[in-house]
Amino acid sequence: MVQTSDIKIAQAAAMQSIVDIAAKLDIPGTALHQYGPHKAKLDYDFIKSAQKNQDGKLILVTAISPTPAGEGKTTTTVGLGDALTQIGKKTAICLREPSLGPCFGMKGGAAGGGYAQVVPMEEINLHFTGDFHAIAAAHNLLAAMIDNHIHWSNELDIDSRRITWRRVVDMNDRALRDITLGLGGPANGFTRQSGFDITVASEVMAILCLANDLEDLQQRLANIVIGTTRDLQAITARDLKADGAMTALLKDALRPNLVQTLEGTPAFIHGGPFGNIAHGCNSVISTQSALNLADYVVTEAGFGADLGAEKFFNIKCRKAKLKPDAVVIVATVRALKMHGGAAKDQLRTENLEALEKGLCNLERHVENIQQFEVPLTVAINVFDDDTDTEIELITKHCAKLGVSVFKCQHWSQGGAGAKALAQEVVNIAENTIGNFNYLYNDEMTLWKKAQCIAQKIYGASDIVADMKVRKQFDAYQQQYPGFPVCMAKTQYSFSTDPLLMGAPNNHVVPIKELRLSAGAEFIVAVCGDIMIMPGLPKIPSAERISVNAKGQIEGLF
Repeated sequence: MVQTSDIKIAQAAAMQSIVDIAAKLDIPGTALHQYGPHKAKLDYDFIKSAQKNQDGKLILVTAISPTPAGEGKTTTTVGLGDALTQIGKKTAICLREPSLGPCFGMKGGAAGGGYAQVVPMEEINLHFTGDFHAIAAAHNLLAAMIDNHIHWSNELDIDSRRITWRRVVDMNDRALRDITLGLGGPANGFTRQSGFDITVASEVMAILCLANDLEDLQQRLANIVIGTTRDLQAITARDLKADGAMTALLKDALRPNLVQTLEGTPAFIHGGPFGNIAHGCNSVISTQSALNLADYVVTEAGFGADLGAEKFFNIKCRKAKLKPDAVVIVATVRALKMHGGAAKDQLRTENLEALEKGLCNLERHVENIQQFEVPLTVAINVFDDDTDTEIELITKHCAKLGVSVFKCQHWSQGGAGAKALAQEVVNIAENTIGNFNYLYNDEMTLWKKAQCIAQKIYGASDIVADMKVRKQFDAYQQQYPGFPVCMAKTQYSFSTDPLLMGAPNNHVVPIKELRLSAGAEFIVAVCGDIMIMPGLPKIPSAERISVNAKGQIEGLF
């Protein structure tokens, strides 16, 4: 097994030139906007020219409900991509960009792990190509223009009590959740309450990840609703004449980023919307570009399948007209034991009773994916303390469900540890006739869409909302009847209670508020308590990160 840290493995890697990586997908050097020797963005003209190519196979990697034990969804995505390359398939990987907040907070980086990583790991996890900075700048430009308009004339009659557009920063900073603006007298504008969200929760992030091109990007930005007038008429970024400048700030950020895995498989890492307040998928433009250039494209969606996969299917695939060919559900023995009631400090000990109880979580996710009629398989991301008896128990349970399952060791062995999984993915993608469908149709009411997700995916008996929220549903139904619903709830449970693990049934999902994302073109239904500005833990990861005498970053993981 791996005897060193993720960052030391990444720093020891002999990376290939990004020009050579691009050549594996028949991308000429002239189509690259290089950021040093190992990172590049794609040229817009080349992206457009590649659209004439036939699409490759689209593989989604998702997972069981996340636990503190970890599931390894990104690691499995990278390992599967490398394994497909090893068996001779022209492959590309599509991932989201990591956020600085989790990197310096509790989670650490998001570039895979062990010998299934994307590199350069430190650069990807930190500033990368500056996309998140551009998104934050565009978002905050609009915020500044709102307050500036009110300060000088307020010709639009913006009601400062009803401004919904907050500011963003890509950091975990609880002190900024609720703030007062405009203190210090008339020269500093009008005083009002507001706050900050983390950048990945910005609607601008969601918009960038759903836009097809620059024209579509500006149109979506223009449609952003920032609040209302005193007589409750919507005010948009277009009304404030902000969309042009916002697009200018995002002109380069919209270009997909190309890097590589440790084994030299091309990887597109672009965009990073939250998996609950938004749709949690990498950008449409990078996924579509990869499909135009590779025979197999492996991507992932945020959190467990009840959030990430559901939104990948119902929002991203619907908007981009994508048709997935196969799904991989990642599970670990440790996480399943936690879903069965085992304590976190007891996960290294064999516990068949807890494991058997926890298998209900995997089973629910399998049944949910089957509703979309996409062929699937299960990957067990193996740890060194998993026992053969535990693996056998999972395998037998999956057999009862009619689903194949594979023991994967990509973390310690790279692509070689996921070859059997790769062969199965090829088998089901090329030989199974899927009939991919959405969970609900566009004509269904917004209330029915939310109800459908809660009942069919979460196992709930129903949704509930107070009269104020019901009126929001009615109003948005009149204005945006065809929008999909983006359910914002805890990632740790099928319910809205993060402590209710396993696969709860017949619970009720309370919808506390609706948030309009008019530019991203979906309605966010906030279920329970959702944090859009996290705080740092008592001992943040930032305390372990430093730069050594050689100029190398240490402590990032």
